[in-house]
Amino acid sequence: MTTVSQYVDDVKLLLDAIDPEQVERLTELLFEAWQEDRRVLLFGNGGSAGTASHIVNDLQKCIHLDAGKPLKALCLSDCTPLIMAWANDTEFANIFAPQVECWAQPGDLVIAISGSGNSPNVIRAVEKGNDIGAYTFGLAGFEGGHLLSAARECIVVRSANMQQIEDLHMILLHLVFTLLRHRAAALQ
Repeated sequence: MTTVSQYVDDVKLLLDAIDPEQVERLTELLFEAWQEDRRVLLFGNGGSAGTASHIVNDLQKCIHLDAGKPLKALCLSDCTPLIMAWANDTEFANIFAPQVECWAQPGDLVIAISGSGNSPNVIRAVEKGNDIGAYTFGLAGFEGGHLLSAARECIVVRSANMQQIEDLHMILLHLVFTLLRHRAAALQ
């Protein structure tokens, strides 16, 4: 039986294990995308879809309000009719790759979020991003799964607890957003 203190202690240990250089690197990639008017595409399944959708809200609206210029961030998990159309007419493993093909251009940033690191639809989309010449970055759990090798860079939360993996992904993205927000606002 997990207690409150055990859960919190586990999350603290996972946070302590994160490499600050990887966090700084993702912040730098987002800052460059903002400066150069490039797109940032985010996606995931289940809880990771919720995380992608939430952080797009912060990245797009708050950066625009604070810095006077929007970050062109888009969540590919948000359009249920489009996702269902791709799943129905092709296959579920193909719900994100055609969207990446539609929106991504060379130099854009593609951020894939997958707790397991093994979701076929996430991996296909990352591969499509790589083919296009976008910069791919992953957030995964467990040991990174296929996302660790498919994305150019990947932060792995080394845990087998999906809820704690998802907790860390949200914390990391909020941290990156906060760093980006201060950096962008300082230029105004």
